[in-house]
Amino acid sequence: MRFFVDTADVSELDKLLVTGMVDGVTTNPSLIAKSGRNILEVTKEIASMVDGPVSAEVTATDYDTMIQEGKKLAAIAENIAVKVPLTVDGLRTCKTLSDAGTMVNVTLCFSAAQALLAAKAGATFISPFVGRLDDMGMDGMELIESIRDVYDAYPTLKTEILVASIRNTRHVERAAEVGADVGTLPPRVIWDMYQHPLTAKGLDDFLADWGKTGQSIL
Repeated sequence: MRFFVDTADVSELDKLLVTGMVDGVTTNPSLIAKSGRNILEVTKEIASMVDGPVSAEVTATDYDTMIQEGKKLAAIAENIAVKVPLTVDGLRTCKTLSDAGTMVNVTLCFSAAQALLAAKAGATFISPFVGRLDDMGMDGMELIESIRDVYDAYPTLKTEILVASIRNTRHVERAAEVGADVGTLPPRVIWDMYQHPLTAKGLDDFLADWGKTGQSIL
């Protein structure tokens, strides 16, 4: 499973890039607003930092304006994936852009039926929001399983499942278990994946024993 970082904070991204674990980036209007930067400027900088897809979201809701915004975002760099909402106009925009060779990430997916529509519209990625379903008392990961089943039943569908609204490491584990293609993770969740109390204890024990030997490898 590939890892995308869900951020518009260049400094956070820079810290994660050196780990070699970053395969792409996703942004949205809320993350751009939090960064306090111009959307075109920060998107261009992020796209220059990573080789993989960088999702940049349109803010319009009508087809004509979404197409204009999508083309402007796509022109920033070759690795831009234009993010559109899962609406009638959003999927119409997806079809037009994808037919023209632009990567498209369809966001705000909450059902397998919606995911099927996005795939038929040529989406490169479908972004189901598992955390928001959990917030409603549902099991968001069941949606990932359902979409995986639907897509696997039709091999001609090439849309990748990009699990979004990930809140914790268990979400990541379960997404991998059911065969999600991508997870977009907040920086905090990626750092949390490294942590386990037994790992820390084991390292402390090893170092204590090594110190008693008085040796040095260098």
